[in-house]
Amino acid sequence: MQSTAAKSDDHEKSAPKEAKAATEHPSGDKRFKVLDITMKRNQYRQDALIEVLHKAQEAFGYLEEDVLLYVARNLKLPLSRVYGVATFYHLFSLKPSGSHTCVVCLGTACYVKGGGEVLASLEKQTGIQQGETTADGEVSLITARCVGACGIAPVVVYDGTVAGKQTSEQALDHIKGWIK
Repeated sequence: MQSTAAKSDDHEKSAPKEAKAATEHPSGDKRFKVLDITMKRNQYRQDALIEVLHKAQEAFGYLEEDVLLYVARNLKLPLSRVYGVATFYHLFSLKPSGSHTCVVCLGTACYVKGGGEVLASLEKQTGIQQGETTADGEVSLITARCVGACGIAPVVVYDGTVAGKQTSEQALDHIKGWIK
């Protein structure tokens, strides 16, 4: 029969392996470690969901289904809630983005001042619909409910840079170098 001290030593030797296996993602993808660190820093609080999703998108480029599932399980949230947050905010993407992004604001002020026409021109020129990426992976065309720049409507965000009072012609000129 083993002594209590011997059992304790055996347990201590095996514990790190068990702990490592429990925290490592089954795929072995090291990017999940970034998520683990972010969730741990936030003490796995459910109200840290947006921060965790931002970190996930930064690490993976977009929010794949298995990433959303991983976040939901670790934050003990229903997948529907994680998916709902990921699809509500225009900064999150469930598909890989193109090398360039063009976000057309369709908030009330932008729409009234011609945002819809700007979007239609961009769709025609790129051959894609909003929410899609060109076949060559160069341009993603996205819409936003509001970017918070109503005073300079209509607004288009080109690769993260906000441009106000955009016309269809200006938008097409801006992206012409992106289209092959």
